[in-house]
Amino acid sequence: MYLKKVDGPRAVTLADGTILTRADLPSPKTRRWVASRKAVIVQAVAHDLISRDEVLERYGLSDEELDLWIEAIERHGIQGLKVTAIQKLKQL
Repeated sequence: MYLKKVDGPRAVTLADGTILTRADLPSPKTRRWVASRKAVIVQAVAHDLISRDEVLERYGLSDEELDLWIEAIERHGIQGLKVTAIQKLKQL
């Protein structure tokens, strides 16, 4: 078995003790961004599993979009990433 060379770690341990690996990242072909997939990306960037620049390039995201995801998790947790929650929170 051969491991593909990657920059950075292959796995990181999160604050709750779970392990997040590069295999847990959504497919680069992802087009439907549900809250759970967004949360994995934010956690991966926050724990240096994948660089911000690599995320932007790999998934075709903008800086602003990723910043919104990070801010939503910081303020409201994973619930803040749901589209319906974003619409409700904008009204406040």
